[in-house]
Amino acid sequence: MKPLTRAALRLPAFAIAALSVATAATGPASAADAWLTTSTLVGTSKYENGFPHYDYVNPDAPKGGTLNTVATGTFDSFNPYIVRGTAAAGLASFGGGLLYDTLMEQATDEASTSHPLVADAYKHPVDYSSATYRIDPKATFHDGTPITAEDVVWSFNALKANSQMYNQYYANVTEAVAVAEREVEFRFDQKGNRELPHIIGDLPVLPKHWWEGTDASGKKRDISAPTLEPPLGSGPYRIESFKPGSEIVWTKVDNYWGETVPVKIGRENFAKRRYVYFQDDNAAWQAFTKGGFQDIRSENRSQRWATGYNFPAFEAGDVKKAEFDTTSGEPMQGFVLNLRRPQFQDRKVRMALTYAFDFESMNRTLFYGFYTRTDSYFEGGELASSGLPEGKELEILEPFRDQLPPELFTEAFTLPVHGSQQATRDYLRKALDLFKEAGWVTKGGKLVNEKTGEPFRIEFLGDDPTDERITSPFTETLRRLGIEAQLRVVDTSQYVNRVRNFDYDVIIGVLAQSQSPGNEQRDFWSSAAADSPGSRNYMGIKNPVVDKLIDRVIFAADRDDLVAATHALDRVLLWNYYIVPQWHLPKAWIAYWNKFGIPEKQPSYIGADIDSWWIDPEKEAALQAKYRNTSQ
Repeated sequence: MKPLTRAALRLPAFAIAALSVATAATGPASAADAWLTTSTLVGTSKYENGFPHYDYVNPDAPKGGTLNTVATGTFDSFNPYIVRGTAAAGLASFGGGLLYDTLMEQATDEASTSHPLVADAYKHPVDYSSATYRIDPKATFHDGTPITAEDVVWSFNALKANSQMYNQYYANVTEAVAVAEREVEFRFDQKGNRELPHIIGDLPVLPKHWWEGTDASGKKRDISAPTLEPPLGSGPYRIESFKPGSEIVWTKVDNYWGETVPVKIGRENFAKRRYVYFQDDNAAWQAFTKGGFQDIRSENRSQRWATGYNFPAFEAGDVKKAEFDTTSGEPMQGFVLNLRRPQFQDRKVRMALTYAFDFESMNRTLFYGFYTRTDSYFEGGELASSGLPEGKELEILEPFRDQLPPELFTEAFTLPVHGSQQATRDYLRKALDLFKEAGWVTKGGKLVNEKTGEPFRIEFLGDDPTDERITSPFTETLRRLGIEAQLRVVDTSQYVNRVRNFDYDVIIGVLAQSQSPGNEQRDFWSSAAADSPGSRNYMGIKNPVVDKLIDRVIFAADRDDLVAATHALDRVLLWNYYIVPQWHLPKAWIAYWNKFGIPEKQPSYIGADIDSWWIDPEKEAALQAKYRNTSQ
């Protein structure tokens, strides 16, 4: 996951799964030193023996047409891997986006699985001390230049030096060495990191010769700086045109080298992808209802899903709604409490804020009962902790007993259930008791520090007017407790910069996980990431127990050990109340203009693979005839 705009942070399950660090894992130790292609840490891949294409795609899907999409905010750079600037839609801070291919491609229909892309195979020794990737001889950049081992080495060094995310992700990779024209060896500083050999496959490959060259004015290019010069890529699309901050159009690359790679067949069927920017979600919604700006909408507002689809095009059957079940697990979405602020450093304060949050009333009155409360950082699968720690998990936690809340070992973690007015009164009294224990008392209707008299203040930071709907019920409750609570909405650029630099009291964050957590956990929770601008440690966690549990996850001996270590990490995070958990929906809500062909089957792991859709010429022509004033 990346530090993005709030619009990106609110992506539905299918999109979050595709964007998150869904790490693939190495094959069994018995396969060490043999060239490997598809592999997985979770069971056995259905494509274990190779495959012509994903089993859900239409391999003969028509190519052509334009996919219209909206984005919110603005952009000022085509370099997504640095902290400075706001990258344009279509680029990605993790992975290659539309522009660059990665060594391997994360599977869309299986957890923790990757398939060949730029690299056709990889191998590793039995002790997992390194990994060697072999480049597909067909792989080229858009200018026809072959992708070489030197490009891979340069990409690794550049991203580790400039990207906070990749720096943490590959913290245990000491160097990349070109050992042959088509082979790169990645060397590690520790043995036994079973995941690391294969997540090297998530490395995007950038063109060394282009980035070390000069632009049209003769100025040397700089990978550490923002740029609006369209970069040379290796992926399926290139930038065709753009209007800084307002529009970008991507076009399919002629004779794209990866067109016949199995993970690409039947996918990426649109000839062009056009993104138009709007200032906020309400403006984007209005554009969707009129047509021509957004062909497919990932809906994340329950009220709108329940009552808002009554505009003329929907009533006429020209816009459709669909629900897709997701099986990839759910992200932790919640109010992120910034421990870099002094008022949140006491665990009792964070616990009190959690007691004050009334999810049940919001779900009943605002969300039409659609949502389920999230009570794990690894929601929706075997990785979520539950009950009391026992067995291997208890064994992992036992050495840290004196550094952990005592109730972690004696009580199952549960969130308050505000099912009645009496329950709410009881929880608010409990919250005030906790505040008092932490040194905050009520005087004259205000919650103040009993030593200094300073009032307790919270500013919620948002970037869209719709944030009011989510935060208002909570801020009203907090004011009842005497807290000075308010929402501040800023523009997207300011929001991105403030989040990158951890300049906020509270934000709404979405932290998505894969089904095989590993090295990316450092970027979420480690002490080192807390001081690194652009990391995903939005909470500012600096907890030595958490640091040790992260390593325990990364160096898990096998799947059972990984599950137990993840349970332990999850439980410690929950009992420290770093986030006030909100809710999740185990479905993807998608609305679309009826211009598409859609495979009969979609991958439940991510819900829906939009790249497997195609534009139906007859349907599109009918829409164009009916809505001549749009670009349908």
